[in-house]
Amino acid sequence: MVIKSGDKIDIRFGPGGLGPVKNAISNLEEFARLGLRACEIEFTYGVYIHNDSDAEEIRKRAKELGIKLSIHAPYWLNLNSKEKKKILESKQRIIDCCRIGEKLGAYRVVFHAGYFGGMDKEKTYENIKNAVLDILKEIKKNNWKIKIAAETMGKINVFGSIDEISRLVEETGCSFCIDFAHVEARDKKVDYEKIKKLFGKHNEWHCHFSGIEYGEKGEKRHILTGKDKWKELIPNLPKNKEIVIINESPDPASDSAAGLKIYEKLLA
Repeated sequence: MVIKSGDKIDIRFGPGGLGPVKNAISNLEEFARLGLRACEIEFTYGVYIHNDSDAEEIRKRAKELGIKLSIHAPYWLNLNSKEKKKILESKQRIIDCCRIGEKLGAYRVVFHAGYFGGMDKEKTYENIKNAVLDILKEIKKNNWKIKIAAETMGKINVFGSIDEISRLVEETGCSFCIDFAHVEARDKKVDYEKIKKLFGKHNEWHCHFSGIEYGEKGEKRHILTGKDKWKELIPNLPKNKEIVIINESPDPASDSAAGLKIYEKLLA
């Protein structure tokens, strides 16, 4: 499927992962050489950029190279824990990401909202909603420009269906991250029209994409991204939006570059 003449799809491709601070600048330069214009800094196991000077250097070089930065908050978050301490710690980890993200010039902090943990789905939603509102108050208090983005999740026992994320966005004003691989793993298909209907009024779309292996309970693991997957995704994205696609495969930079090439061919 070729993108029709007149359709405007502005997509920035980039990898999930900047690498250690000592390699950050050289990695950004390599991403730019590949034509990539986005990068998500993975704080998977905690924030590892601590010095303001390091953050400023990374921010400056990324801006010079035209690379849009985002952050992925640590994976061990749960805004619906039965232990209040864990909710407080989860909120603080997201706020810590926002603080350093602001210094990095990042525009989004992506986060996994939480688990059901045997709790009623509506109660889970309310707990997560209240925690998100608390975080948004802190962002506003500090006059930060960065936004937090709740991610669609790939396992059925985890909060994060497209309907749940859409509702959270509508009722809190937070942003979103549509992980198309997670959607496929959770729903066994990707209903692009439903996604565009739910999120269509938003002009900025932050997305994740990769190959994925899944079973009856959803996601098992991310795998390399097949060209056929890129060819399915790109023409089905909404037109006239600013879109960032972060690749989270085992080889995210190469897979992002492959996606970019397919995108350019579809535009030709």
